[in-house]
Formats: sequence, structure tokens, C-alpha cells
Amino acid sequence: MSYTEIITGIFTENIVNSLVYGIAAMICAFLIAFTSTPAVRVLAYKMGAIDIPTDNRRMHKKPVPRLGGLAIYLGFVLTTLIFSEVSPTLITIWLGGTAIVILGMLDDVLRLKAVIKLIVQIGVAGIAVWQGLTIERITVAGQTIEFGSLAIPITMLWIVGLTNAINLIDGLDGLSCGVSAISAISLLLVSLVLGENPATTVLIGILAGSCLGFLPFNTNPAKIFMGDTGALFLGYTLSVVSISGVLKMHTIVSFIIPLLIFAFPILDTAFAFTRRILHGKSPFSPDRGHLHHRLIDMGLNQKQVVAILYSLCAILGLSALMFTGDKLWRSGLIVVIGLVLLIVNFALLKNPNTREKTGIDQMTKKAEDSSKKTDL
Repeated sequence: MSYTEIITGIFTENIVNSLVYGIAAMICAFLIAFTSTPAVRVLAYKMGAIDIPTDNRRMHKKPVPRLGGLAIYLGFVLTTLIFSEVSPTLITIWLGGTAIVILGMLDDVLRLKAVIKLIVQIGVAGIAVWQGLTIERITVAGQTIEFGSLAIPITMLWIVGLTNAINLIDGLDGLSCGVSAISAISLLLVSLVLGENPATTVLIGILAGSCLGFLPFNTNPAKIFMGDTGALFLGYTLSVVSISGVLKMHTIVSFIIPLLIFAFPILDTAFAFTRRILHGKSPFSPDRGHLHHRLIDMGLNQKQVVAILYSLCAILGLSALMFTGDKLWRSGLIVVIGLVLLIVNFALLKNPNTREKTGIDQMTKKAEDSSKKTDL
């Protein structure tokens, strides 16, 4: 089935009202998150939730308030109270999301130990299992693999892993929030095309709207960081809606699509954990080895790095959407193009002779030498 036929089918089935309803929910979430961020910023100063740059991992030079994720949480929760019907997915996010926001707020103020955060994350992952949101099977090469008794630990690993992945890429202004917004929009488009779970589709749209409402305050130079409050909530919510909206399906796309959409944070986290373990450190110990740090060290500024990584995530999201429409070769081609562009840019930036500043310096030196010879 072509995308034209899919779109035509959507409109002939009178889902226009549902689309308008979903757009209204997104706008509501955007407005609540946007208008509540200034108040949350004041609250962050009152609570002492301030990120003071004390090491070379931090890109900002002045103290910046954390706790901005509270605005995202308020945008999501208040909007779901208005627009969403109560469901196991929503109950999971309300209960687990609230618990993880409280954890994030405490961490933004007190800086909790990693083991405490991990225990709470495992606990809130258990809420999803309690509500019946488990990954029971995947389909690979046409073969369905039933997880059986492993469904619960695999589900909890997915939730805890993605929660930490979104948190660990939160190293530049607007990076984690923007990547979460792009991932949510990608999930939203896939969910609209598949049309399997309208309730979850609305939840995904509300999450995207909440991210976009906070993002203007979080872009470089950031006026507020979302902190662990926001990063943990976004990671948790994305993991839950991906289970409810895509991973519960009985086709091959249920396995591939989330991996494509979340490929950047998942791979960056996997490499970070591997790197730290190989160096004899805790996998949760912070360092300056993430992809965004590498790009910064190669001469790019924050805005350029964030734009490149946004583009990468958008390319992967488009690939997931093409995969949904059974355009497998086109999906693979998009991924290959994205990876080639990333590798080419990485190689050029890694070589000092091909960097913009180095090239300008070399041309300036040649011009000066030429001028000296002319004077002689």
C-alpha cells in the first residue's frame, strides 16, 4: 500500500476529528509547558537547583538553574487530565512518571548516588509490568520469538535502559529535549500510519508538545536546564509509550522501529558504558567521551553539534516511517545516507587540516607570505 492510499484511507474513515483533537492536545501541552517554565525557573533558584560549571564536561560558563523538567511534566500531566481517557499506559506514566520526577527533583538539588536512582528506576519499571505493559515477543526475519518468562526482565531492561539513555545524552543545551521531541514525533507519525492504538497516539502527541513548549528556554544559550527531573521523565515516558504503541504489535516493525527511532541515545549510551567499563570505571561515572563532546572538541560550537544530532535523529525517524510503509530498501537507504554523511563529517573534522579555522589560518599565512615577497 502506498502512502497516498494510506492517507486517503485515513480521511475516508472520518478520523479528521481525532486528528484535530490530537493537535489541540499537543497545542495545550505546548502552552502549559511554555507558560510554566518561567515559574519553574524561579522555583529552581529558590530550591538551590543550580548547575554550577565545575569540570570540563559542562559546556556552560555561568550557573544555570536546573529543574526545568518539571514544566515538561506539568504540560504532560495536566493535558492528559483534559484530553486522555484513563488507560494502563496512562496510569503507568502518572504513577511511575510522578515517582521519577520526584527522584529527579531530589537529584537536581541534592545530587543523589547512581545506585539510588537505579533502584527507583527499576521500581517504576515494575509499575509498567504491573499494568500489563510487557514486551512479550519480537519478529525477526519473519520468525516470531516468544520471550515467555523473560518478558518481564526484558521489559524492565528496555525501560531502565532508555530512561538512562535519554539522561546521558543531556550534555548540551537543548540536545536531550530536542532529541526526545524528534523521537516522539517519529513515534507519532508511525502510530498514525499504523492506526493501531489511538489513545497512545494522543499521549505521544502530548509528550511531543510538552517538549516543544520547554525547548525555547533550553536552546543555546539555555536559560534553564531540564535536569534529571526532565531527562528521566522523558526517557521513562518514551519507553512506556513505545511499548504500548509499537512493541505490542505482532509484526516485524514492532522490533525494528523503536531501535531506529532511539538509535542515537541507545548507541551513545552503549558505547559510554563499554568505554567506562574497559577503563575500570563505573558505567554510571560521568566522562567527556560522548559523541557531542567529541564533536565539540573537533571545533564545532554547541548550536552546530545539536543541529547535526537533531538531523541524525530525524533521518533515523524518517527511516522508521519508511519501514512502516514496507519500503524496506528506502528505509535502509536513508540510514546508509545518514551514516555516510555523519562519517564524512566526522572524518573531516577529525583532521585538523580540513577544519574551517585551520583552513582560514593557512590561507591567511599564505597571503601574508605573498605580501612580504611582493614588498621585497
